[in-house]
Amino acid sequence: MRLGSTNRRGVVTGGTWCVDHNKLVSHWPGEEEVVEILTNEIHGGGSACNLGIDLKRLDQDIPVSTIGLIGDDEDGRILLAEADAVGIERSRLLIAENSNTSHTDAFMAVDTGRRTHLYSPGTADRLCPDHFEFSGSQARFLHLGLPGIHAKLDNAWGDDENGWVTVLKKARAAGMATNLELCSIPAARIEQIVRPCLAHLDLLIVNEFEIAAIAGQDVTPGTEVDAQRCITIARGILATSSIQLVVTHFPGGAVAVSSGGAEILSPSVNVPSEEIRGANGAGDAFAAGVLYGLHQNWNVKDAIELGHASAAASLRGLGTTDAVLSWRECLSLASRWGWREKI
Repeated sequence: MRLGSTNRRGVVTGGTWCVDHNKLVSHWPGEEEVVEILTNEIHGGGSACNLGIDLKRLDQDIPVSTIGLIGDDEDGRILLAEADAVGIERSRLLIAENSNTSHTDAFMAVDTGRRTHLYSPGTADRLCPDHFEFSGSQARFLHLGLPGIHAKLDNAWGDDENGWVTVLKKARAAGMATNLELCSIPAARIEQIVRPCLAHLDLLIVNEFEIAAIAGQDVTPGTEVDAQRCITIARGILATSSIQLVVTHFPGGAVAVSSGGAEILSPSVNVPSEEIRGANGAGDAFAAGVLYGLHQNWNVKDAIELGHASAAASLRGLGTTDAVLSWRECLSLASRWGWREKI
């Protein structure tokens, strides 16, 4: 499958740049209960940050630029340093005065492996379609996120249902193929914001909760995933949108459905439990692997396997991007650990 023009090269990541204050705790406490923080690390986070860094870790030679808004504060300087360290072109990562950089307190519970995020929007609430300028860019893909946590983008913009639609239209007019990343906001809010965006997307990489939410269907996080249900929902989305490929990932694997009718079921890597330090950023790492493979004109099956391998490598770190390796090293690690037998 060829998504986007093969005469173009590179990825623009747009939207959320925030700082994650990652805290490892023994368990998630109840109200008025005290729990000890076992470790505390600070890393860049958010869809634009994570996927951009992951892509550069997978392949230093892939061109990556970014668009976002940060504050003139220590968290903002941390983000600039992380972008510079991997070589992301950041001339459109702008600094807003009199506003704090978006940040998240991300708690990872040892006993369950579940994550809880407490989010402060800061500059995210000031980001709007006017910040997205694509003229002169020869990038092949726009990776955009995160709907639901950006006040101006989440609401109507001009004649468009929301600012995300406006940005996606601008990217397509500039010649880019588009992908939208989501986060764990209430399902009804996902459906409300994302449904208008479907007519302006070429690719959708989501998890099992998000795809059900887009379709207005109920799903309970943490329950066993029905891969066939994910395929059925994806087919419905494809039939009513401009999307060419829907990829749904979950801990046990992923399913992909193309607009041409092809289906792929791909089990995930059998990661040893003792190697897992944190799941924060694993979804971004999966998306980065898939997007990299598609950018390199790999077939969809191989792109998804790289997504699994990248996510598996990511699980070894508490931060969102610090454990991702080069694409060859990710695949080698996956080969050494082996793959689950089936979904």
